[in-house]
Amino acid sequence: MDIRDELKRLNTVEEMESVPEVQINNEEQFRKVSKDLQDPRFRRSMTSQLSRVGGKDATTCTRKILDRQPTNIATWNIRTMYTAGKTSVIAKEMRRYKISVLGLCETRWIQTGEVKLASGESILYSGHPDENAPHTEGVAFMLSKEAQRALISWEPINSRIITARFQTTQRRIKLQIIQCYAPTNNTDEESKDNFYNQLQQILQARKGKDIIVLMGDMNAKVGTNNSGYKLVMGKQGIGSMNENGEIFADVCADYNLVIGGTLFPHKPIHKAAWISPDHTTENQIDHICINRKFRRSLLDVRVKRGADAGSDHHLLAAKIQLKLKRCNNPRDNRVKFNIQLFQDIGTTELYQTTLQNRFQALQEEDHRSVEEHWKCLKNIWKETCLEVVWKKKMNHKPWLSTETLKRIEERRAKKDTLNKCKTRAQKAAAHRDYEAANKEVKKSAKRDKINYIEDLAQLERTT
Repeated sequence: MDIRDELKRLNTVEEMESVPEVQINNEEQFRKVSKDLQDPRFRRSMTSQLSRVGGKDATTCTRKILDRQPTNIATWNIRTMYTAGKTSVIAKEMRRYKISVLGLCETRWIQTGEVKLASGESILYSGHPDENAPHTEGVAFMLSKEAQRALISWEPINSRIITARFQTTQRRIKLQIIQCYAPTNNTDEESKDNFYNQLQQILQARKGKDIIVLMGDMNAKVGTNNSGYKLVMGKQGIGSMNENGEIFADVCADYNLVIGGTLFPHKPIHKAAWISPDHTTENQIDHICINRKFRRSLLDVRVKRGADAGSDHHLLAAKIQLKLKRCNNPRDNRVKFNIQLFQDIGTTELYQTTLQNRFQALQEEDHRSVEEHWKCLKNIWKETCLEVVWKKKMNHKPWLSTETLKRIEERRAKKDTLNKCKTRAQKAAAHRDYEAANKEVKKSAKRDKINYIEDLAQLERTT
């Protein structure tokens, strides 16, 4: 018997010429081999070994595929982050859904900046530039630790647009994300023109090899009819196109963008990201777009109804077939020292004495260049501070109490109940319960923040 015939029947390899001959010398060996061929474990073992025939290592190929795991990117209109405890709730939902980059709309934070959360996430935000401006509009990115390492640069454009650029595993390909909060359909024409003119300037300046992701609350309904926009959208939208939707689709057509939410078939509840206050109307006004060149990298776009942050918008998430990579840009590695210890006279005298001794030793060596001399001075100051006053410990402690966290979970349960309601009467009753739970969360978080500030003040007075 030729075992190659049996292996060929099993379709374990393509090139059977490379399989060595197996000789059966006696009847006992024949029975043993025949029995082994019927054993599933033996068949799997042979398949694994034969996959390497001809120098093709199946493990290497698999590893290459696994290097391109999908990255989760999402956008969410959270109505406001200008309330106590809201950032902690959003960060928790971000971790729960394993999102790398979360774009936020209507944050209502003013000016621009970067905030590091106690849980490790980072927030890049852009709002009105004036310090006394009203807390309206505002956009932001919340980045996971992985996304922070891959961040190349970011730019706050205005209170409605923010951009960020990330390194991917493809050396020449960068990921540029544009987060937007567009004016509503009833806004005056001047505001709309200003917004879309600014957006078009950003899209014009994009680099050809970049993956462009445009996302946010566009306040635009694109509908299901893609006549005239077949290169821009599919037929998986909701409702009919409005004025904002037409403007949005035209911009996408001009800059070769594809509206992701219209491409993938889902239930209507997994397409609509906005719900009216009376929970009777749902619309698809939040969008995630990608440039047509990388259309096949977009694996899915759908709403995550389970995410809860007290907003009338659902979380809209996308899976993109790429992997972020650590960026080797130099970072600010300045060390912060515990300078409060200098209030002690003994510590101050020790610091001065140590510093003087090291400076005196440095003056005896005058052959160094200016640059070398400066590096020596810097190292002396740094080493002396590390020796005398140590590094400052950053006490990033979560200030939300256990009671508040429990109320947040109760609110999420209320939202799950609301999402499952079938009739208007059930939705109205569930909505009242949800609003009551939301008020309790706000009160409890505000109380926790007051207690936290009072504790910090007390600690400052005692030190």
